[in-house]
Amino acid sequence: MEPTQLLFFVNGRKVIEKHADPEMMLLPYLRKTLRLPGTKYGCGGGGCGACTVMVSRYNPGTKTIRHHPVNACLTPICSLHGAAVTTVEGIGSTKTRLHPIQERIAKCHGTQCGFCTPGMVMSMYALLRNHPEPTLDQLTDALGGNLCRCTGYRPIIDACKTFCKASGCCQSKENGVCCNGDLGVNGLAEVQEADETSPELFSEEEFLPLDPTQELIFPPELMTMAEKQPPKTRMFSGERMTWISPVTLKELVEVKSKYPQAPIVMGNTSVGPEVKFKGVFHPVVISPDRIEEMCVVSQAGDGLTLGAGLSLEQVKDILADVVRKLPEEKTQTYRALLKHLRTLAGSQIRNMASLGGHIVSRHLDSDLNPLLAVGNCTLNLRSKDGDRQIPVSEQFLRKSPDADLRPQEVLVSVSIPCSRKWEFVSAFRQAQRQQNALAIVNSGMRVLFREGGDNIKELSIVYGGVGPTTVSAKNSCQKLIGRPWDEEMFHTACRLVLNEVTLPGSAPGGKVEFKRTLIISFLFKFYLEVCRSLKRTDPAHYPSLEVRHESALEDLHSTPHWRTLTHQSVDPKQIPQDPIGRPIMHLSGIKHATGEAIFCDDMPAVDRELFLTFVTSSRAHAKIVSMDLSEALSLPGVVDIITADHLQDANTFDTVTFLATDEVHCVGHLVCAVIAESETQARRAAKRVKVVYQDLEPPILTIEEAIRHKSFFGPERKLECGDVDEAFKMADQILEGEIHIGGQEHFYMETQSMLVVPKGEDGEIDVYVSTQFPKYIQDVVASTLKLSVNKVMCHVRRVGGAFGGKVDKTSVLAAVTAFAASKHGRAVRCILERGEDMLITGGRHPYLGKYKVGFMKDGQIVALDMEHYCNGGSSLDESLWVIEMGLLKTENAYKFPNLRCRGRVCKTNLPSNTAFRGFGFPQAGLVTEVCITEVAIKCGLSPEQVRTRNMYKPIDCTHYKQEINAKPLLECWRECMVKSSFAMRKTAVEKFNAENSWKKRGLAMIPLKFPVGLFTVAMGQAAALVHVYLDGSVLVTHGGIEMGQGVHTKMIQVVSRELRMPMSSVHLRGTSTETVPNTNASGGSVVADLNGLAVKDACQTLLKRLEPIISKNPQGTWKDWAQTAFDQSISLSAIGYFRGYEAEMNWETGEGHIFEYFVFGAACSEVEIDCLTGNHKAIRTDIVMDIGHSINPALDIGQVEGAFVQGMGLYTIEELSYSPQGVLYSRGPNQYKIPAICDIPTEMHVSFLPPSEHSNTLYSSKGLGESGVFLGCSVFFAIHDAVRAARQERGISAPLRFKSPLTPEKIRMACEDTFTKMIPRDEPGSFVPWSIPV
Repeated sequence: MEPTQLLFFVNGRKVIEKHADPEMMLLPYLRKTLRLPGTKYGCGGGGCGACTVMVSRYNPGTKTIRHHPVNACLTPICSLHGAAVTTVEGIGSTKTRLHPIQERIAKCHGTQCGFCTPGMVMSMYALLRNHPEPTLDQLTDALGGNLCRCTGYRPIIDACKTFCKASGCCQSKENGVCCNGDLGVNGLAEVQEADETSPELFSEEEFLPLDPTQELIFPPELMTMAEKQPPKTRMFSGERMTWISPVTLKELVEVKSKYPQAPIVMGNTSVGPEVKFKGVFHPVVISPDRIEEMCVVSQAGDGLTLGAGLSLEQVKDILADVVRKLPEEKTQTYRALLKHLRTLAGSQIRNMASLGGHIVSRHLDSDLNPLLAVGNCTLNLRSKDGDRQIPVSEQFLRKSPDADLRPQEVLVSVSIPCSRKWEFVSAFRQAQRQQNALAIVNSGMRVLFREGGDNIKELSIVYGGVGPTTVSAKNSCQKLIGRPWDEEMFHTACRLVLNEVTLPGSAPGGKVEFKRTLIISFLFKFYLEVCRSLKRTDPAHYPSLEVRHESALEDLHSTPHWRTLTHQSVDPKQIPQDPIGRPIMHLSGIKHATGEAIFCDDMPAVDRELFLTFVTSSRAHAKIVSMDLSEALSLPGVVDIITADHLQDANTFDTVTFLATDEVHCVGHLVCAVIAESETQARRAAKRVKVVYQDLEPPILTIEEAIRHKSFFGPERKLECGDVDEAFKMADQILEGEIHIGGQEHFYMETQSMLVVPKGEDGEIDVYVSTQFPKYIQDVVASTLKLSVNKVMCHVRRVGGAFGGKVDKTSVLAAVTAFAASKHGRAVRCILERGEDMLITGGRHPYLGKYKVGFMKDGQIVALDMEHYCNGGSSLDESLWVIEMGLLKTENAYKFPNLRCRGRVCKTNLPSNTAFRGFGFPQAGLVTEVCITEVAIKCGLSPEQVRTRNMYKPIDCTHYKQEINAKPLLECWRECMVKSSFAMRKTAVEKFNAENSWKKRGLAMIPLKFPVGLFTVAMGQAAALVHVYLDGSVLVTHGGIEMGQGVHTKMIQVVSRELRMPMSSVHLRGTSTETVPNTNASGGSVVADLNGLAVKDACQTLLKRLEPIISKNPQGTWKDWAQTAFDQSISLSAIGYFRGYEAEMNWETGEGHIFEYFVFGAACSEVEIDCLTGNHKAIRTDIVMDIGHSINPALDIGQVEGAFVQGMGLYTIEELSYSPQGVLYSRGPNQYKIPAICDIPTEMHVSFLPPSEHSNTLYSSKGLGESGVFLGCSVFFAIHDAVRAARQERGISAPLRFKSPLTPEKIRMACEDTFTKMIPRDEPGSFVPWSIPV
């Protein structure tokens, strides 16, 4: 067979690849070969959507074109023959014209860092190509496979909603009532104060209309090719792999018999991740292309036959159509499959993955296989020996040889029988997140009754996720045949199934008791569903479902998203040209949406550029016995391997060591760095480095172990005010408790990225890097290369999200990369893969808070003694500052007259944890709020009453003796109570809980006092440089880093106001140590504050200089004034400087004035939980913030919402899993779940208080980057409230000991009931758990 040339189109242009490499994926091909960097790398596994593009294919049989979104990171280029690919660059650009979706996502403020934006745009674009006026359900479904870490999704939904049929309305007119009408969440009228003074953040009237006739046409050449060319098998051969694409079933069968071990690949969503993440290699891959028999859809009286080559999205559409047409009793299995297909993966994966691939892969958590097994489906196979049928049985799912496909057989189609009268089928699943998440447990269940429905004739129950393969409870089912469908049968069934479907305590995946509980919780739901169906089938014969059980079958509350925003309006006296206070779009918003915004890895390759990748330790605490580099060095393309021996004394900076010398202290410790001609070669060689370890004493991983072994960094920190011991004697009651708060991964969408370019003379070197702290990178690199700092220049255009995670570890990676570049005199690029990034870089500190509290009967707290411990990891990093900030901010919004708090940083064998948005406060504040909640329960009061009682007085003093004006805090609290209709909704929640046994709602309100400031004056200094050119244009540069928060946009607003010129005349290129030296790190919510004051200072210096010229020619333009100044030899360049806010703290006396101001706020959240599964849904959140005078309300609201959703993730679903040996399991979006569109509150109302007092900050504004994270705990406490209601109803009086995050597992196990009591429990110590809480 001759190798074929590959032909496909990208953005309307023909691409011919004569030597297509079967291992090449579309993403690197687009980015590196075609130089289209708009499509981003986010995770490499199809889990984040950053690489979404649209693929269009023409079907000559039906004469139709199918457009669908795909993940470019999983799409082999060889699968694209005859297809047309559209990327973000192909739909519009600033050079040609914008596509309406690009314009709207930018103008609706739907971009912050902008890294995820091209993927969002392309998911939406693919939807609009198929549905120009989508419904809201279609919209949220289309974006379900895309993650965003910055925005909180609200503005993205707003932008996309403008395309919906009636964009202002939810289109969900249940009972004829629109959700935007008078009825709120609980069927109560909402208090909706229309704030006349709050203009919209964007104007829909100005948007370009969507005109489907203007889209790129499908290339006629591809149509002709599909229709005229005789189809023949294609073959592509690479260095290591051969790709064969048969186009007829006969050829496919022949190829499969020739290569029986070769996998058949359709969408590459199963084989692709195995190759990438598990190192599986296939020398031959077979990929059938448009084989008619594999795309068949045939419906007969007894069922449906679906081609194995149909995508899951096509299967979903076909089933939806069949369910609409056939009577309900025939479609039981189809409905169950449809239910799972709606939540399975994201839209991109569903459009790529094939039905056959899903079945044959037999993943233990497959959602469809349990249903196909219970539904008596058959697989239609073909081989050279003829046709054969096998059932989808437990033996098949276990891969038993006698029930499996033979190596040379091909799965052609799947037959799914119709259900019969008296037959009922149900589907169940529970995952960490409701959509786009692998199931923890799933199940398919079917029962058939004898005619008349009295006794069980057939019963089939199959589970996924509870064993190494899909498991059937066939023995239990056998024993129940002939029994009537009643409670006695159900209790017997529970007992039998628990005995048959067993899980050892150390089972992979952990969550063992939760899984056991889900096994019978699902069974209970099935029992009730069938009872309800029997009643419907024969109302006279069957009793109604007990009212208290009805809620077990209802879905969690869900209505389409809507939000209201109340921000500050501009002073009517302000001149129209002054942009301060106006909702200006993010400076790079349009470029984010077109893919033209350049991130570090988008920079074109430099001549003779090398790639560097790291080898990391696989042990948590071990001695390096030997390192064998010979095999790795012998591989093609490998240039060098750098170890600690090469760096010698340059291997450390300050207290940080870059590469391991003789010991490793955590899994993920950097051992050496491989440098090669290409990324593929470097990664291949890194796997061949052989390191021999000798384990040292058992690693210390958890906070508890560190306390036991007294393994700490530095001394204890302590703050005390009042006389705590004496106050305890006066208290009515004393309570002790503790809470463990899990860590959090930054999950910035752009992984750690850098490109180091040696300049070739004087040792000069340029470092292009994604960092928050260019000066520190500059210092570390200069030290490593033994250069003076003025030879090293660090440049940052923009950062694709950081949240505190791009400071310390980034400098280590940059130092080694720079050493490699300097050593070889060639540019070196280093881009971490998502899994490496998560393993190496650490995140938010896991935290243990212990408290002893003394209080009066009325809830007044008189004494509080607290101990805080954070898990610092293996090196100090910024952990001491984190614990200090935790202690300084621990009291949140409350005045505790007698308070003692102590803090320690635990030294453990984990990767070092580091700065993260909120910097200690999200953990420390939660400890205090848990304490307050416990006090309220003890006093028989609501937590809100206890919060109000202990809140700061209007003028008060903190525990470190700093004065505070808390009037805005009390105002936020009152306003939030009113805006959220708290009292009315509290009553409604209680009513709901009284009427529903298995669903519960909770409501909670949390105040916020977030102090803003840095440790020293020096840490707050900032500088800026402003140039006026002779055409009247201005270039501004400053020390702040743009990482999504819009600081560059605000700086241009400042220049525009100060120099009284339009924003369009001002330009900002990026941040560089070449223009502004000695900058501080960007973080701590003060980037715009500090740099804005420096920019303002520079502008005022210029104005002062030019004042005589301007006063002589007041009607002149900036061009006139600049020319005159030049003619008079007056400098048109000015440096601005701000020395920093006053800050001092004396830890000896425990007193100081460390914060410049306080951000105040309050949030009220309502949730609904499913007590049987642990699922929760945030129904509504109201946030009120005091933000001073907003510089840009659009950016500020984005910061509040984005931080809130990130906080919600921290406290509810984001869970890091470590093995008992210290290995991080959760290394990507498949295992680590950040909030997706399905998680955000259905209703969200954000309002800013009117401008408060004037202060000496930038235009009296306040920094909002971090404060909103803590407000996410309002969801945590609302869940707590709902769980408490469930426990009270079940008569459980034992105190509820919660840990954060409140995952489905913790919620379900806290809602104790007959099922949690029924499951077997393992004795602690009798097994080694799969994972441990650190």
